[in-house]
Amino acid sequence: MTLPAPPDPALRESATFDRATIAEIQRAAATGIYDIRGGGAKRRVPHFDDLLFLGASVSRYPLEGYRERCDTDVVLGDRHAEHPLRLAIPITIAGMSFGALSAQAKEALGRGASEVGTSTTTGDGGMTPEERGQSKHLVYQYLPSRYGMNPADLRKADAIEVVVGQGAKPGGGGMLLGQKISDRVAAMRALPAGIDQRSACRHPDWTGPDDLAIKILELREITDWEKPIYVKVGATRTYYDVKLAVAAGADVVVVDGMQGGTAATQDVFIEHVGIPTLAAIPQAVQALQELGLHRKVQLIVSGGIRTGADVAKAIALGADAVAIGTAALVALGDNDPRLDREYRELGSAAGFYDDYQDGRDPAGITTQDPRLAARLDPVEGGRRIANYLRVLTMEAQTLARACGKAHLLHLEPEDLVALTVEAAAMARVPLAGTNWIPGADR
Repeated sequence: MTLPAPPDPALRESATFDRATIAEIQRAAATGIYDIRGGGAKRRVPHFDDLLFLGASVSRYPLEGYRERCDTDVVLGDRHAEHPLRLAIPITIAGMSFGALSAQAKEALGRGASEVGTSTTTGDGGMTPEERGQSKHLVYQYLPSRYGMNPADLRKADAIEVVVGQGAKPGGGGMLLGQKISDRVAAMRALPAGIDQRSACRHPDWTGPDDLAIKILELREITDWEKPIYVKVGATRTYYDVKLAVAAGADVVVVDGMQGGTAATQDVFIEHVGIPTLAAIPQAVQALQELGLHRKVQLIVSGGIRTGADVAKAIALGADAVAIGTAALVALGDNDPRLDREYRELGSAAGFYDDYQDGRDPAGITTQDPRLAARLDPVEGGRRIANYLRVLTMEAQTLARACGKAHLLHLEPEDLVALTVEAAAMARVPLAGTNWIPGADR
């Protein structure tokens, strides 16, 4: 519901009760239910755009773009696992379930990731043959719901990600509404078809970090100590969560900031729970450094990664790799302008569509409707994902070379400055033009 523009230019809009707020109050009063949607936070919070790189000039020596190498490879999970993931680029595909996404979309993500030598991730609801068959490196998510979980699929995966929380809804469970519970989705999740699914907000068989350590050991025994074990947390009390995850035995920690997306959850959750990705990375790095395990236990960061600049900035702040979700869906064709008419028929518009919970996505990505899903060609979709991942990598390399770095992982906080006091304090880098880091010990 959108209120019309004011007829008189002299009329003033309230900053507290703006038109979007008024529309939401009116919607709530009319329906008596809270709003559910997909996507991520729409509010403006400090993000990677608030940071700039300090390129080389006299005091630093840049690398020549076409003659001097800037490597991008990364090894994930070599702390305990016999077979860590060795990826060509530090950009991975985040967990998005079959159910939330169509089988064609999951296959396309696997194809694209494999073409450039990186990994993709299953999401809630289990592993599909299409995804496993097209993914060179596949991470299996182990979630509180246990939907679709079985030891055979754990052994087929290349790594296991124990999901404790998600950036869009840390402390909350997932949703998959009945219109997306097709017969196939229902069979994989052992649920009735057409009935709303609410995932638990916590794992049923452990309640704290000591239990998590037992669970990680159990997963290692199931997979003969071959597979890396990740632990994923939504960014909230990041410093403590990372320390406890590492103490429990994680090989890799995934930190998902509040700009991360979701298939469906309460709007109030998306906008008001968690902390920005920018604020979470330094806390996670500090925890790893104090344990003497930074770069030994790898850190993957997700939540609002869009460009090669975002990739490079996350790595400069201390991440080993990043994961993309929403951006990957856009690369596949989500919110494509050519579908604007169909989006408008659904009450939205291209660039604004976030009703992933409804299962009516005209792009064929966030749907289980066979007619709509058939619109997405997984081969063409895979090509688009691969192209996008290559561009992100080349952009990040360009910035790293400008800072004189021969590997993306050589980027460091010293290469960054902030444009705002808030970003400087969160990222723990100087305000541009100064050596002042707000809040730093004097």
